[in-house]
Formats: sequence, C-alpha cells, structure tokens
Amino acid sequence: MYFEILRPYLIMLCFFRYARILIGFCWFLAAMAIYLSIWVAPSDFQQGENYRIIYIHVPAAWMSLLIYIAMAISSVLFLLTKHPLFQLFSKSGAKIGALFTLCTLLTGGFWGKPMWGTFWVWDARLTSVLILFFIYLGALRFQQFSADVASIFICIGLINIPIIKFSVNWWNTLHQPSSISQFDTSIHISMLIPILLILTSFFFLSGIFFILETRQIILSFSSFSIKSQINPQNNKKKQGFFYTNNQSSKST
Repeated sequence: MYFEILRPYLIMLCFFRYARILIGFCWFLAAMAIYLSIWVAPSDFQQGENYRIIYIHVPAAWMSLLIYIAMAISSVLFLLTKHPLFQLFSKSGAKIGALFTLCTLLTGGFWGKPMWGTFWVWDARLTSVLILFFIYLGALRFQQFSADVASIFICIGLINIPIIKFSVNWWNTLHQPSSISQFDTSIHISMLIPILLILTSFFFLSGIFFILETRQIILSFSSFSIKSQINPQNNKKKQGFFYTNNQSSKST
C-alpha cells in the first residue's frame, strides 16, 4: 500500500516550512510558562516551594504516555502497510519518549525526597513508569534487528499504559492520586495554566526533535541512494534503515 502524503520529498517540504514556526512557538510558550510558574503561581501550603517541580514532572509524564500511544498506533500502521516512514515515526518516538520518561523519573525522585524521605520506592506508579522506560529502550534495541519484531513488541508494551494510569487506584501507593482529570481539577487555575503551557511547549519540542531526526534519516538515505548509483557494489553491502524496509514495502 502506498500513501502519497508520506512521500519523503513532501515530508521534507513540510519540515522546511514549519520547523521555524514550531521553534518559535516552543520558545514563546516556555517563556510564558516559566514566568507564570515562578513569579505568578503561589506556594503550596504543604510542600512549599518544592512543589514547583510538578511544572516539569507532570507534563513530562503525560508526554511519555502520549508519545507511546502514538508510537503504538504507528507500529500498527507499519504492520498493516509496511510503509518505512511508519517505522521511522516509531523509532523517533521511542527516542523522544525515553527522554521524557527519564525526565519523569528524575524529577519524581527530586520531588519525592522531601516528601517521602527517599529518592526512590518500589511504588506501583514509580515501578510501572520505570518499566515504561525499559520498554522504550527495548523498542530501540529491537528496531536495530527487525522492524516487525519491534512493532509487535511496542504493541504488547501498550498494556503498561493503563497500569500506569490506574495504579494509584488499583493499589495502595505512596504516589498521590491525579490532581487533574478529564472532568475536574483539584489545583488552582494559577497552577494549572503553567502546567498546560509547559505541556504544549513539550509537544512542540517533541515535534522539533522528530523533525530533526526524520530529516537526518531521509537525508542520509538520499546520500546513500546517490552513492549506490555511482558504485552499485556498495548497495549490496549497505543495510540501511530505509533500504531494508523499502524491500518489504515493495513486496506488498
């Protein structure tokens, strides 16, 4: 199956047009969020100034889950269509998601130290997020060997997402329940707005990382294609990312 919109030259054209816009939005939202979270949002009456780490911790945690869901959808589409760009989406998403998950674990540890007296406990929420981090690393490792195996692995790992979400409700955990839900929030609007702004800036930051990663791979493949036309013998030795996947896409 072939998708006209996913042709590499169209992807590169969109990246050239919208990359600077994404960077500008990211800087603007980040500046607003930093100002509101430090100078406008009040201190918490229980945690004091230490609570302000949630402005990084919570959006990073949300991004780690959202990116994995998007990566799983891309993996399903790759299994159905064998289009190499869907594997590229999964590969880039795994790198970005692992980064946000690591940020979640680190900021959670610094937040938990004054509250729990330790940087780490084998809590259900913390352990399930740590498993998510290892799933991201496993997906990156599998993608070096087989795109199909990596896609199946990512789809199986999707089971961990509802475990992370509902772990504080299913088990007796130290981690507090969610303060923000789809229907209500228990935090003040002056604290909620910076969280949403940073979440949006993280979203644009993920788009920037994805653009840079995708652009690099497409350009490297284009360079390899030119070299293979000059020296066809290298074409048989090179086992590049797009080369191996284009063979499977052509077979469909």
